Amino acid sequence: MPDTAIPVIPTIPVTPAVLESLRAIVGDKGLILDDQGKQPFVTDWRGSLVGTAAVVVRPANTEEVSKVVKLCYEQGIAIVPQGGNTGLMGGATPWPTHQGILLSLGRMNHVLEVDPVGYSMTVEAGCVLQTLQETAASHDRFFPLSLGAQGSCMIGGNLSTNAGGVQVLRYGNARNLVLGLEVVLPNGEIWNGLRSLKKDNTGYDLKHLFMGAEGTLGVITKAVLKLWPAPKDVCTAWLAIRDPQAAIEILSEAHAASEDNVGSCELMSRACTDMVLRHIPGTQDPLKADTPWYLLLEWSSSRPRADGAEGMSEKMEQFLADQMEAGRVLDAVIAQNEAQSRNMWVIREAVAPASRAEGPGLSYDISVAISKIPQFIDQGVKAALDILPSIRPYPLGHIGDGNIHFSFMGPKDMDRATLNQYTPAITRAVNDLVTSMAGSISAEHGIGIDKLDELAHYRSKIELDTMRSIKRALDPKNIMNPGKVLRL
Repeated sequence: MPDTAIPVIPTIPVTPAVLESLRAIVGDKGLILDDQGKQPFVTDWRGSLVGTAAVVVRPANTEEVSKVVKLCYEQGIAIVPQGGNTGLMGGATPWPTHQGILLSLGRMNHVLEVDPVGYSMTVEAGCVLQTLQETAASHDRFFPLSLGAQGSCMIGGNLSTNAGGVQVLRYGNARNLVLGLEVVLPNGEIWNGLRSLKKDNTGYDLKHLFMGAEGTLGVITKAVLKLWPAPKDVCTAWLAIRDPQAAIEILSEAHAASEDNVGSCELMSRACTDMVLRHIPGTQDPLKADTPWYLLLEWSSSRPRADGAEGMSEKMEQFLADQMEAGRVLDAVIAQNEAQSRNMWVIREAVAPASRAEGPGLSYDISVAISKIPQFIDQGVKAALDILPSIRPYPLGHIGDGNIHFSFMGPKDMDRATLNQYTPAITRAVNDLVTSMAGSISAEHGIGIDKLDELAHYRSKIELDTMRSIKRALDPKNIMNPGKVLRL
């Protein structure tokens, strides 16, 4: 667990009588009681946070969720909601003092309706993101939320954390991809906001309370998602570039050159690429150019390329030639088939698992104005090196939306315990720099456990008081994912 003091959370235990009531609601197959079975649920994806839970409860539908939550509300028992358990901030991991339940939504994995004409899809919270992408594609539609964990993360967790990913530049964060929600409130009541309306101006838009709240205000059980026309002409390119300033200039000119069809623009350092090639079997270097910076650039259009017409690839070729002439691009390769494109994306998406294999490290999910990215990287690396000269920088990120995953690996001969001695100073230096640039200390990963005290330090009193007022109004007993996001 992080060094922060454990917050006060409800400690009412799950009694044998409560356990029998839970069994009556979800059945034996909906309960996990043994320590070995619970271990994957109470351990975060990184393996660095380990909590406790009296029982893992796996409801099969919204009605069961409602009954479970109502029971816990009546008894004052704490609940930790969880989707695919792929978060990086400990938001779905119980605290060590947690004596309540862990509510896993994994059994609620049905696509309830696809409306190709209305460009929407109604789904349960336990649907795996990749399954939703494939379902949309089978109807000649496109669901744009895309991130490295898409093979195991679940849409309920994506929405609860307002996930970002590699398509934010064009489509926005997770909250921008939602038309309606169904939510079980902390008292067990079901709010049905499953509307597929593009326009609805009838009072407060309640769905936005729950997206990004990390399960502290209720349990998202269903969602109506927006769909888009399926891409028909896609071009992916891997660019060796001069520096991060060149990346910004390339992106700026790519919008017009692609006719506003830029889908993704991902910045990677050579250190990140080499780390993936070392640890992820089957990956290949797309461009054997020993340069310190790379850009993964993808353009896509829903219009099929007509015979003889200029498509995305031809436009990309001309654009890259122009950028080489300007000195921004040093070398480049365009994917000639799906396999080559997929290899480029695997290198980008595999940085997180590769970093686990590399050893102990630090990662900061920050955002600044796009124009300030080069300055932030330069000053942030210098600040970290001033504190620990042998630390190894591994910056990468979604440069199109200003989100940098500002990561470092510890020195090769340093263990986690020793690195932890330097962590508070590096964290404060990085976050102070972000704040001085009017940026955010959490661009897309959320607050969870890891940034609980950082949020309290960097947000204003009026913001924190307003958040606490909302939390207390909806969850007066503080049973819903207590001790996450806010200290009460």
